[in-house]
Amino acid sequence: MPVLTALAPAKINLFLHVGAVDADGYHPLSSLVAFADVGDQVSVEPADSLSLDVTGPFGEALGAAPDNLILRALRCLGDLSGIGEPKLKVTLDKRLPIAAGLGGGSSDAGAALKLARQALSLDIDDVALEAVAGVVGADGPMCLRMRTAWAEGRGDVLTDEPRLPTLPAVLFNPGVPSPTGAVYRAYDAGRMRSADRPEAPRDWSDAAVIDWLSVQRNDLQPPALALTPAIGDALAAVAATADVALTRMSGSGATVFGLYLTEAAAQAAARTLSVAHPTAWVTAMRLAVQ
Repeated sequence: MPVLTALAPAKINLFLHVGAVDADGYHPLSSLVAFADVGDQVSVEPADSLSLDVTGPFGEALGAAPDNLILRALRCLGDLSGIGEPKLKVTLDKRLPIAAGLGGGSSDAGAALKLARQALSLDIDDVALEAVAGVVGADGPMCLRMRTAWAEGRGDVLTDEPRLPTLPAVLFNPGVPSPTGAVYRAYDAGRMRSADRPEAPRDWSDAAVIDWLSVQRNDLQPPALALTPAIGDALAAVAATADVALTRMSGSGATVFGLYLTEAAAQAAARTLSVAHPTAWVTAMRLAVQ
């Protein structure tokens, strides 16, 4: 069997409304989630045992720890299907920064699960596979789907949103991590907001959607900025680019995104940022590519 390869796309929270932690220790949230046409690359091939090799520009920083989300998900898949530990060699080409607010680990696990199902010819439907993806966290099912959706509850109540247009964008990561747990703890210690789901836009054209997004918020942005001031510098850098229509942090950071009305504007902004900030991770991309 040839090597099977898939993109594990970056996940972007276009807005993120977060409520107070509940009795079970989880935060209710509301978000519109879209996926980019950039991300990590995951490959699988038959082998004598389950293994993971991590390469790529951010591979050394991640490593192939036994509790890697890919391995955790595949072992759960093996238990569910009754085959035991899947006999696969997995290669992760890690192209997204670590602890970047882009759902990288969950997206990697989602891509690996779908490739493993194909490689092993497993009779498991998407619903069952989503349940397996939940083992990596609340964003596991949405990252397995890899399509635009409203996310509510703990992030696991998903409603597809096919109306979101393809949006040209830039991702900018200042090269510092923003650990999710620390950001949520800082949020809990500060001003509490609500996990309100806003009324959907009446007009789904590019400009109208960006105007609608501009009055939403990322509730984790203020605590993340307090913990990691470099995120503020990143937001300012993207906001200063020509023709940027909206700038916001994604997830718990430290990556920020800028939305543009044309791909040419996004490409030009990425070039400008790369020259001005040579140590940062910068890429132009498209969101909500169906």
